[in-house]
Amino acid sequence: MLLIPCPHCGDRAQAEFAYERTADSVVPLDAAPDQAVAALFTRTNPRGIDEEIWRHTYGCGSWMLIRRDRVSHAIEWVKPIGPAVLP
Repeated sequence: MLLIPCPHCGDRAQAEFAYERTADSVVPLDAAPDQAVAALFTRTNPRGIDEEIWRHTYGCGSWMLIRRDRVSHAIEWVKPIGPAVLP
């Protein structure tokens, strides 16, 4: 079982979290259409370490950036993206 260290709640089971996307697929609102298509649909899908956006859906509700090895699932670090949503 993968444990994800929530910055607000501590180590929790992966089942409490929802994977959103890789950080490089976030498109700025003012991006040109061809840039948006490239970022969303034609980017690489490399093996190894990547930065991903996750949400602690069944916990504090916070969003976080996780640097994780997509082969071994080892987590290098977790950074909060904003405060916890639930009190």
